Amino acid sequence: SDLVNIRADAAVAGGAEAARAFSECLAAGYALERGFGFARHVSTALSEEGGVWRADAVYTISPAIPAGLRTIDAETKVAACAENGIPTV
Repeated sequence: SDLVNIRADAAVAGGAEAARAFSECLAAGYALERGFGFARHVSTALSEEGGVWRADAVYTISPAIPAGLRTIDAETKVAACAENGIPTV
C-alpha cells in the first residue's frame, strides 16, 4: 500500500463537492496507473479562494480492498468519472 496526496482545484458549479469528486477521480486514476485496484480515503481539507475550491486529500492505494468504510474500487470509479466528464489524470 502507498499513501498519496492529491490536490484538486474546481472553479465550476458544485464548489466543494466538485473538488472532492475530482480528487476521488484523480486518486482512482493514480491507483490504476500504479497497478493498484483500490484506494481508501483518509482525509480531505477543503478551502475556497476567489471562487476556486481546493481539495487537499490523502488516500491509500492498494492491490487488495483495504479495510475501512470509504474504499474506492479504482476501475469502477474511473469508469464513473469518465461518464460524468471528470478527468482522472
